Amino acid sequence: MSFEYSGSYYGDSIQFPKEEFNLRLFKAITIFLLSLGLLTACGNANYKEESKAAIKTVNTTFHEKAKKPTKKSDKIHFYLPFGYEIDDTTPNNIILKNGSKTYILFVNPQESASSNVVYKTTVEQYKKLDTNEKFIDDKMFGYLTVKKLKDDMNEMTVGVGGAKITTQVKTSSLEEEAKAMTQIVHSVTYK
Repeated sequence: MSFEYSGSYYGDSIQFPKEEFNLRLFKAITIFLLSLGLLTACGNANYKEESKAAIKTVNTTFHEKAKKPTKKSDKIHFYLPFGYEIDDTTPNNIILKNGSKTYILFVNPQESASSNVVYKTTVEQYKKLDTNEKFIDDKMFGYLTVKKLKDDMNEMTVGVGGAKITTQVKTSSLEEEAKAMTQIVHSVTYK
C-alpha cells in the first residue's frame, strides 16, 4: 500500500510507502514538540536568577542617594518614576498605577528610616517567603520580600523603615520592578 503526496510546486506526484510517511510524520511532530518545549523553557524566567538580580538591584539602589520627592499626599512626600501616577490615597496608603499595574505604598510616619517594625509585620503575614533580604546601614533598614504565587506571578515588597511598597509582578520583571519600587520607597519623607 502506498500514499500519494502531491506537494511539489509544479504538481509532480511523489510516492511514499505508508510506513515511511508515518515515520517522517512522527519525526516531524517529535522535532516540533521538542523545539516548542525548548522555546517555552527559555521563555520562562528562572526565579533563582531573577531574584538574585533583584536583590543586587535593591542593594545598589538602597545605597544610592535617594531621589528628590516629586509628589506628595498629605504630609508624605515621595519620588515617582515616569509613567507612575497616584490613583487613590488614604492616611497611610497611597495607591499607585503604572499602566495596568497597581502598587500600594504604605507609610507609617511613626517609624523612622532605621525601624524594622513594618518589616517584622510584613514577614509575619507569610508562612514562608521565597526571598527575604535585609539591607542595613547606619541610618536605614531596608528589605526585599518576594512570595511566589501561581502562573509565574510573585508578590514583591520593598521597604525602608516605616515605608513599604507592594505589587504583583512576573518573575521576568522582578529586577526592573525592584529598582523603581526601591527608588520610590527610599525617597519617602514626612513633612
